[in-house]
Amino acid sequence: MTTHRFGLHLTDFVHPAWAGAQLLPRLTAVCDVLEASEAFDTLWLPDHLQHLGPEGPAAPRPETMMMLAAAAARTSRLRLGLLVAPATFRHTALLVKMVTTLDVLSGGRAVLGIGAGHPRTEAEHRTYGIPFPPLGERMDRLEDALRVIRAMLGGDGPPNSPAPVGPLPVMVGGSGEQRLLRLVARYADMCNFSAPAGEGLAAIPHKLEVLERHCAAVGRDRREIAVTYKSMMVVGATEAAARQAWDAYRAPRGLPPEAAAFVGTSDLVARQVSGFLEAGVDEVIVELPEAHDPDALHEAGRALRMAAQTTIAVR
Repeated sequence: MTTHRFGLHLTDFVHPAWAGAQLLPRLTAVCDVLEASEAFDTLWLPDHLQHLGPEGPAAPRPETMMMLAAAAARTSRLRLGLLVAPATFRHTALLVKMVTTLDVLSGGRAVLGIGAGHPRTEAEHRTYGIPFPPLGERMDRLEDALRVIRAMLGGDGPPNSPAPVGPLPVMVGGSGEQRLLRLVARYADMCNFSAPAGEGLAAIPHKLEVLERHCAAVGRDRREIAVTYKSMMVVGATEAAARQAWDAYRAPRGLPPEAAAFVGTSDLVARQVSGFLEAGVDEVIVELPEAHDPDALHEAGRALRMAAQTTIAVR
């Protein structure tokens, strides 16, 4: 029987619940809910230097690796991952050392997520004096980074001691069919597709077919690569209430009404999520507008448990 995973993508720290000295207590509260949950397996954090939402770049945006280290100290079973680090932000060897140390501190629960650098991050690169080269060069840097990551994790690169507790998964974010999925096939343990990239349920089978071809070209079994999918989720007491909450969230961010998201009652959201699991996704990762609220986390967890049960029943 296939075991599916679910993750929380914790992206927004603008709500007053996260303000100032409340940052650590609120992170602790979120971790406690996730740790006790029967649904959530992973806490994912985006890797940004400034806030990208409608509140503007001066809004709070804590540093990702420090937040994951704090989460590691509070949890004992949750995996802790970057979704994802741009290859442009840090020297690759430093990134490997940082995530390896997180893995040791957490007892083997870290995931190293990396990507080429989304166009939305260009402004923060400029603000912080980090070069943001054209896409082709960013892809070159991602490929170089993956070579270094594999060398260091395999003991063939610069010293990386203490070593990871066990195999440290490498996830590559993105879905470009010509080059990025080829890099996934060659270097990754995990890949990430996402609703923000415009990928709905109908796109998943095709993306997996492309990845299958790239894997065949390098002599690899596609099933060795865990497939993750990230989307917003809004669960409401009624479908109308959920849709209203989703509209209130998406409109200030310039997202169109037809933007892909899991929206509705628990039953409806469970069916929506189950469709992705049945299509071949191994881990569904959700972003919640109210992720600071334990009640919202519990509701999301309930819908995800229902999705897993629905998928098992179908199979």
